[in-house]
Amino acid sequence: MPAERAETEQALVAAALEVGWADHGADLARRLGADTPVLVDLARGAAALQTVQAIRTQQPAVRTFAVLDAGRPDLAVEAVLAGIADVFTRPLDGRRVVRALAREEQYATALDTGRPVDDHPTGDLYAHSPAMADVLRQLAQTAAGRSDALIHGEEGSGRQMVARALHETRVASGPFCTLDCSAAGPDELDQTLFGGRRVVSKDASRRPECLHPGALLLCANNGTLYLQNLVDLPTRVQARLVRVLRDREVRLADASVTTDLDVCLVAAGDARLDRAIEEGRVHDDLWRRLRSSAIDVPPLRRRQDDFAPLANFFVRQTCASQAVPPKTLSRPALSLLMALPWPRNVAELRSVLGQVVRSLPGGRGIGLDDILRHVHLGGSTAISVADRTLREARAQFEHEYITTVLERHHGSVSDAARTLGIQRTNLYRKIRLLKVKASRRR
Repeated sequence: MPAERAETEQALVAAALEVGWADHGADLARRLGADTPVLVDLARGAAALQTVQAIRTQQPAVRTFAVLDAGRPDLAVEAVLAGIADVFTRPLDGRRVVRALAREEQYATALDTGRPVDDHPTGDLYAHSPAMADVLRQLAQTAAGRSDALIHGEEGSGRQMVARALHETRVASGPFCTLDCSAAGPDELDQTLFGGRRVVSKDASRRPECLHPGALLLCANNGTLYLQNLVDLPTRVQARLVRVLRDREVRLADASVTTDLDVCLVAAGDARLDRAIEEGRVHDDLWRRLRSSAIDVPPLRRRQDDFAPLANFFVRQTCASQAVPPKTLSRPALSLLMALPWPRNVAELRSVLGQVVRSLPGGRGIGLDDILRHVHLGGSTAISVADRTLREARAQFEHEYITTVLERHHGSVSDAARTLGIQRTNLYRKIRLLKVKASRRR
């Protein structure tokens, strides 16, 4: 699309990158160099994926990215399995491409030098699923209105990532400051939020006193203050926060210096929030400020279309933090991950994939057995090699996994085999071998 190309090229050129366009695989092959990152349009489906495979065969070190239309999770999965570094959804955001390129450059540097990169979160969101597309719409509306916001969702669903994305969408010039309201007592939270005096020891005879700013002062100049676990913020601290936000100024405690306050307040809430409001543990004025712009973050079980790119991101991120070559998920491994319940959502997925990558001695692939050593069955019991052999653990998982996939497809062996990535005849054999009870198609 000409407009999309123009916007993307503008962002890339602004980042001091040279841009060229190729409409066919042959044109791309002629222009491609070993250090040239490639962005492939997956609108042509299988033909585009064949181009990706050809590039990786000829130039394995080339960093390859893909863009696809929303509603094509199958292509997102195939892109990840083909070893693509990152997958973008239309409409293509040039700034997102620039950040992904910079991130991959950091990963390559870590691999070359053996020095791991810092594992900092970014505000990039994977929004291939309809549920996350709704989040992006809510986020854009909130950013345009420059209003305070409530990010509501389950534990581990990525509320802080959404808050960071809101901060970046606002093009805020100030910092993004995070305060965990459950991590300290009332006095410490008050001082962390509003600032105060502290004593710094130089030697045994001299203890000079110095002022230090609080989080509000740090992000007073067009920044974002993100409150984790809002229901744990003491009511007296809430009351003081409401007054400061109403007066639009903040000062160091016990000092005469005041600063105008231009800050966006973003708070995270979960299932406890409704009860806290009913019990009066959330200040009425603070609740009124937040509820006008509420963004609901879906749990991972409602984000199946985002799963493959998200898992790929966590794998590459952990590889970079360990300064090891990027690894690629196999189809069975990815199918397994997508079938699990993930009660702690994105945070749990990230943790498990981190454990998987760190446990692998080498190689570029992550197989089914690699995942089996770290996942949980039934949401409770971890598969432990100490408790049973790998063959026993795998048989147990396969029985439950195949049963789940068959139920999802209402007993259709053909559809289940396609999801599992195996031939239908092999699935029939496993059903007989594992004594799986296949429900009849409804």
